[in-house]
Amino acid sequence: MVVNNPNNWHWVDKNCLAWSKEYFDEKLTNLKAEEGSSKVKIANVSSVEGDVDVSQRKGKVISLFDVRIVLTFEGSNENDDNISGSITIPELAYDSSADGLVFDISIYNETSQNSNITELIKGKLIPELKKKLMRFGPDLIEMNSKDIQLEADKVTSTYTKANLVQPHKAESKPDKQVESAKNTSVAKAIPTKPQSSVPKYNTTTLHLEPTFNTSAEQIYITLLDASRIAAWTRSPPEIDSFPPKEGSSYKFFGGAVSGKILKLVPNEQIVELWRLQDWKEGHYAELDMKLIQSSGETKVVVKFSGIPIGEEERVRDNFEDMYIRSIKITFGFGAVL
Repeated sequence: MVVNNPNNWHWVDKNCLAWSKEYFDEKLTNLKAEEGSSKVKIANVSSVEGDVDVSQRKGKVISLFDVRIVLTFEGSNENDDNISGSITIPELAYDSSADGLVFDISIYNETSQNSNITELIKGKLIPELKKKLMRFGPDLIEMNSKDIQLEADKVTSTYTKANLVQPHKAESKPDKQVESAKNTSVAKAIPTKPQSSVPKYNTTTLHLEPTFNTSAEQIYITLLDASRIAAWTRSPPEIDSFPPKEGSSYKFFGGAVSGKILKLVPNEQIVELWRLQDWKEGHYAELDMKLIQSSGETKVVVKFSGIPIGEEERVRDNFEDMYIRSIKITFGFGAVL
């Protein structure tokens, strides 16, 4: 409930990005499409980046949002039982229309045998995604208006009372999962560690899919071997001898980036705790890099979780420039960005 806002007159803003991630997780994960022997489903919501705000003044509630959403999918057909990839919606905004939405489809390890899954996604899965995405705006206001407004019976102004949101007039009732989500204040920070001493941020995610013209083995070594790291960072790193041990710490760029290695699957996956030097002491994002090799190239599916809200562009720009672009220039692993 709004504090010290008589008659809902003053401007009140609510950041709903964390709530939005929960909403999309609930509404989009496990969405399926089938045709003949081909099947595809949304496996998870990999990333939700951008701005989502609900505001109230003079009894009126409005929402302004502009987000980029990345979904990962899994599928199969008569030729391949293990198809995976991503669907990127570059922009879902408060003024978007269903016909104006763009869906960029990327298949990992694409071959002539599995490429037809794209037609199933376009023909049957994307129409269902459009329906769900176009409900986001109304549901955003429906679920987030109550705790930024006084109840109608506590408003004495006829003017502002007439402008109050009427949730019962919404087109559909929210399901239990989203109903419970509204009771969780999105202003509450998300801790990255369970210890109470660790500072808290509101956090978000980031998804990238750079491609390198080399093998997964070479990328794995390049990201973990001290001599190679020194070459693409242009500075001596602090990291165990290759291969470093899980649980060991590292520092790159003179300590500007540091963290701890959580999981290593040789030539397939690297999972790290990762932080920038000026973040609050004790706060780490998780950096998950999956190496997917196909003929002549390797796609690295990068997912950051736990990035402080407002730091998304900075992390993206730094990673694309200081990691991806630098590695490509230094070792000749493909065209630079």
